[in-house]
Amino acid sequence: MFELINKGGIIMWFICPLSLVAFAIIIERLIYFWKIRTDEDKMINRLKITMEKKHYDEALAICESNPSPITNLLKVGLEHKQYGPQAIKDAITDAANQEIPKLEKNLSFLGTIANIAPLLGLLGTVVGNISAFDVLNNMEGLNTSRLSGDIAVALLTTAAGIIVALPAIIFYNYLVAKVNHIIIRLENRVNQMVLLFTEGK
Repeated sequence: MFELINKGGIIMWFICPLSLVAFAIIIERLIYFWKIRTDEDKMINRLKITMEKKHYDEALAICESNPSPITNLLKVGLEHKQYGPQAIKDAITDAANQEIPKLEKNLSFLGTIANIAPLLGLLGTVVGNISAFDVLNNMEGLNTSRLSGDIAVALLTTAAGIIVALPAIIFYNYLVAKVNHIIIRLENRVNQMVLLFTEGK
């Protein structure tokens, strides 16, 4: 592995860290979204039962001890319950907008990596080809080892850039779609919560 990186030249030392960062972002976001989905239904059912019994202080305590996008919205709704349905909806909508940056955390960075990784690979290709042509222009005899080494740099960096970019693009699009799905689900939850708070008055 290190031999390939060294053969790829200095550009490879920029591409490889980008692959590690992209991998870390993907894993962290997948775990985060999985946890949200796993906890959400269970938490909603628990809170619904508590609120139907009008144990609002207990429901608020549950929200505070189990922070997540949906419990954060419920917490805001509980805190504004006495102000009426429209105030509840406005407060929850504002809170939902504040949750969006948390859902999108590091996704712009992942998108940037997906865009610049192949460009870095292309830069490595250009550098490798320049070196190869320099060998051809200045050699007195055919130096095949030097020439093949420069061509290898060009090919390795191109391949590395594409290898990093492909999963980054795929997971970026998947995670953005996931965020949009969660936002739609939160909007539906907002309407359900307003109705629940109104019925509980």
